Amino acid sequence: MNLKLLIFSPLIISLIFLLPIFSGHSVFIRRAAKTFACVHFIYSLLLIVFYNANLPLNFSDEITFFNEKWFGSLGISLSLGVDGISVLLVILCSFLTLMSCMASKGVIKSKHSLYYSLIFMLETAVLGVFCSRDMFEFFLFWELELVPMYFLISLWGSGNAKKSAMKFLLYTFIGSLFMLCGLLMLYNFNFISTQELTADIGNLNFDYDSVPIYVQCITSILIFIGFAVKLPIIPLHNWLPAAHVDAPTPVSMLLAGILLKMGAYGIIRFNIQILSDAFLILVPYLVILAFINIAFAAVLAYYQTDIKKIIAYSSISSMGIVLLGLCSGNLAGITGAVFLMLAHGIISAALFFIVGIIYKRISTRDIGQLGGLALVMPKTAGFATLFCLASVGLPFLISFPGEFLVFFGAVISSLLNNYLIQVVALSSIIVLVLSAIYILKFLHKSFYGQLQLRFDSACDLISHEFIILFSLSVVIILFGVLPMPIIDLVIPAIRQATEAFGG
Repeated sequence: MNLKLLIFSPLIISLIFLLPIFSGHSVFIRRAAKTFACVHFIYSLLLIVFYNANLPLNFSDEITFFNEKWFGSLGISLSLGVDGISVLLVILCSFLTLMSCMASKGVIKSKHSLYYSLIFMLETAVLGVFCSRDMFEFFLFWELELVPMYFLISLWGSGNAKKSAMKFLLYTFIGSLFMLCGLLMLYNFNFISTQELTADIGNLNFDYDSVPIYVQCITSILIFIGFAVKLPIIPLHNWLPAAHVDAPTPVSMLLAGILLKMGAYGIIRFNIQILSDAFLILVPYLVILAFINIAFAAVLAYYQTDIKKIIAYSSISSMGIVLLGLCSGNLAGITGAVFLMLAHGIISAALFFIVGIIYKRISTRDIGQLGGLALVMPKTAGFATLFCLASVGLPFLISFPGEFLVFFGAVISSLLNNYLIQVVALSSIIVLVLSAIYILKFLHKSFYGQLQLRFDSACDLISHEFIILFSLSVVIILFGVLPMPIIDLVIPAIRQATEAFGG
């Protein structure tokens, strides 16, 4: 396996698509994009084939310039590598990019070469985040993601697309400034403790006794803010519903399915693994933020009339559960959080695609104007039912193992002595009833009840839509029934994170 090929081949393809010779060849570009995305996904699966669970880091590689490191004298390099968590998210990214390219047919009707170029540029940025082993390299890829996503929303979105894209850009960019300050502090204190200039994530190990705990907490908070915007955590969530509503369906699939996972991944890499002492102090506050995310976003989702906003707020609520699992500080809870990241990525992409199908047929997302679509779109209704049941955590579907492990890990957590995590976990389980209500409301109001006469000519799924939904369904059922391959893959990497808290 060659991680450089895996990460940068989409970028090369994106540059090729911008060549003048491809201008006006929309069908060829669309087919070429789908072909490359399919090949790239198959290549990413080889990570699993050749992955060695006994090694802490697999497929280590480094990008040099004429045999020189990026900023070698400062200990900064472009080093790559993956562990169990990274492998899972890399494959998720590659898979959803393929699904997004397929979903773009009939949705994207202009500037095809630029559109697919930005899609693959976005894929390179996200893969770079998941594979980076240097914290400044991590930040470089983190920032690179902003450019294609901004243009994907503003150029091909609807409604207030430019305003929503700018809101996304400003929120994420400001959060990144806080994160950069935290990374610089981490780099500085590591040098003070070890007398070695390095930005290697695996070698950041400063002397906690020589750095005051309040300084560690400030560093952790600054880094966390950048991740909290992307997760997103209330009240830093305002960009997400607007971005989802105005973004085209394939972009919403990528935004919910991949980009939100970058925030949780960053928390694991930096706040938990490197700044564990500070994370332990911040856990009570993060647990409260997790509950606010779960409960408040669920209430907001219930009162939405735009079905796309319902799914958007459900994503915020689900990521609150992920944060709760990370706060448990034990193997079960963090494993559940990582598994739920995969589950949410698949389910949210599927639900946004269902919403896109509905809007494409009947040109409205107002839940009050829908109803009875199962009579004319039975296949769509069947897939929507499966995805909604998976979203509420039905056993033997992909969300259930993750949610079970998160709440189990929270209940048995010994990270705090005041039972705060246990109380929040039990309260969150009760709140999940509300989650079932708004998801089933979306399902019932959209597909069941009386059919509006003006919708009686709506057509059901066409071939490429069926292939997308069937592919997502296979993943949802397969890993709901057989979750252990995923759990066995990520446990060795997560065990290293939980050692700081006593496992």
